[in-house]
Amino acid sequence: MSAPPSELRLRRAERVLEVRWDDGTQYALPLEYLRTHSPSAEVQGHGPGQQVLVAGKRNVGVTAIEPVGHYGVLLRFDDGHATGIFSWETLARLGRDQARNWQSYLAALQAAGLARD
Repeated sequence: MSAPPSELRLRRAERVLEVRWDDGTQYALPLEYLRTHSPSAEVQGHGPGQQVLVAGKRNVGVTAIEPVGHYGVLLRFDDGHATGIFSWETLARLGRDQARNWQSYLAALQAAGLARD
């Protein structure tokens, strides 16, 4: 889904970014999930297998959402992270794969002895 969403709504109190497209597709993406799955090189690394496990982001917030051309947004997180550009396709993929990604993330945290707080 490379078309821009029809709506992006930051629900600060709930720490969720709502994303909706004209075709009815919609996702409620927790900010912790977006931060820990940022498309930035800081999180994804510079090649296959170089992903970094990011812990301790349960209460992360977003201070700004900035458009980047016609293809995505930059989320400025309140922990200082602001290098990942979330394309429309990335937001759609993160929404579509959220349950599987989240379970894998929680399992990786547990295996590494890390916590969400």
